[in-house]
Amino acid sequence: MAVLTPYTFIQCPCSDSSTLGRPSDPNSSTITEADEDERTFDPRAPRSNFSLYPLEYLLYCEDCHQIRCPRCVSEEIVTYYCPNCLFEVPSSNLKSEGNRCTRSCFQCPICIGPLAVTSIETRPDPSLLAAPDNTAAPHSGPYALTCSYCNWSSTEIGIQFEKPNSIHAQLAKLRNGGSTRLTAKERKERRKDPAYRRYQATSSGEGESDQTENLDLETQFANLKAFYQNQLADPNSADTGLAALGDLGFSSPTSLSRIMSIYTGGSLQDRKAKSRLGAMREALKPDEGLQFAHLDESAAIETLRGEGHDGTASITQLVDQPPNLGEEHLHGRSRFISELRPIPYLLRTKRSKRCPVCRHIISKPEAKVQTTRFRIRLVAGSYIPSIAIRPLSLSATAGGGGSSASGATLPGALLEPLKPAHFLLTFKNPIFETIKVTLGAPAETPGRFASKVTVLCPVFEVDANTDVWDEALREGGATGGAGSGGGGEKGERRRGRYDEGSQANNGNQLEVGKIWERGRNWVSIVVEVVPASLRLDQGDAPLREDEDVLEIPLFVHVEWEGEAGGDDVLESVAAKDKGGEAREKRELAYWCVLGLGRIRK
Repeated sequence: MAVLTPYTFIQCPCSDSSTLGRPSDPNSSTITEADEDERTFDPRAPRSNFSLYPLEYLLYCEDCHQIRCPRCVSEEIVTYYCPNCLFEVPSSNLKSEGNRCTRSCFQCPICIGPLAVTSIETRPDPSLLAAPDNTAAPHSGPYALTCSYCNWSSTEIGIQFEKPNSIHAQLAKLRNGGSTRLTAKERKERRKDPAYRRYQATSSGEGESDQTENLDLETQFANLKAFYQNQLADPNSADTGLAALGDLGFSSPTSLSRIMSIYTGGSLQDRKAKSRLGAMREALKPDEGLQFAHLDESAAIETLRGEGHDGTASITQLVDQPPNLGEEHLHGRSRFISELRPIPYLLRTKRSKRCPVCRHIISKPEAKVQTTRFRIRLVAGSYIPSIAIRPLSLSATAGGGGSSASGATLPGALLEPLKPAHFLLTFKNPIFETIKVTLGAPAETPGRFASKVTVLCPVFEVDANTDVWDEALREGGATGGAGSGGGGEKGERRRGRYDEGSQANNGNQLEVGKIWERGRNWVSIVVEVVPASLRLDQGDAPLREDEDVLEIPLFVHVEWEGEAGGDDVLESVAAKDKGGEAREKRELAYWCVLGLGRIRK
């Protein structure tokens, strides 16, 4: 059984809008507002898995005064960058380059390690060795991409480079084996060449078109795109392929838009009267994008016999692999490890986050790629109190008033069934105002095994988060003003307030309505729990996963007074005219879940 450390999860209010159990009919009054207020949050409900987060994962909106989780914020991309070279990529290049780095940043197709450009060792030129200045011979091509982890090299697939830079542009022109391929720009220029047009016209006229020409994915897509653009430019062209179906031309790719315009525009007869649309023909040549299926698998079978099952590429390698440009592969899909190509680095993004209600920016990183700082970062830990849990030791509760001994003495210890256990909840105030905390917990935890819960001090105040040195100076000034023999009145009141909970601690007594311990900006209270028995009767369902974990839903209500916002300008001016500061009451309420430990079976 795994040891469980006490934890605290906070529920984001974004899940309250679609609570389970709410009637589908908005006019139905089956569940009233009073019932909703009294409804206890169930941490074991399936929906709770998507609404509970640690405090470190949450943000806070200053305008709405609400907690925001990663699921309810709206994100906006600030910049795109390569994680390897850390160069910023403009958004205009994303569509054309496929969200990949276009520099010399590649990953190994075998182990996903970074690839380095190295020079292939060749026999040195004797003329360079006899140079008069005795300088070292410069590195000259060819070059290759090598992996320092698994010793993979691009020479294994027959790819070498002439220059050590612009590797992405050179790799786009090479197939596996080292043969060259035409780029998109070169294909457009070739299509405009009059000599190439005459060759295409002659071959089509003689009926000797090369129907067996293998096209890679990019070439086939470019040919099909150009072919259909020409067909759309001349919709009344002669139909040499599919037969035209009436006057509507259902075989045309634009038929869907024409059918939809019937319901949004004029009548069908008006559309007939405008023009007589012809059907588009199908592609007939490889230059138009025609690609026949290759059903001969003899080469793949021979490779599989030679390399075995270990030589085949895994699913992960195939997913990470870009479209293969080799002629010998079926529709650009690699099957074996010997056919895998280098993988360009996938681009990363920096994103800003906004509140979904008021559109206020709650997190915005620096646009510069090299820095990890944030311009705006409103984390929830800076606005709501943090909750720390630790079991109350035996020495703190035994004796004195004769309270029950705690069953959990160490963090992660198993809780004894039907035996009272005590835990200390420490609330730490992060803001510079005194807050009033009101806690609400059910008498019994929800679920199949109900444990009893008692919060000994549900209402208390936590002092402001002042500076430690300012606190020491104020106490020192108050003490020194009354002489060296005794402290001042202000210092005595402050020390008396801090010692309010220490009296109960020194007496080893647990009193209802009394805090256990108080500090500068933190307060500790005691929670008493009686774990339920996990004994199952005959016919009961077995224990589910983590059903033995004791989780307590706790409702936290925080109140404080802060500076008035921009909506209360008139009240602020009136308060300042009277010589006081403009203050307004603020409050925040949310559910949290306390995981105390596992119950012994």
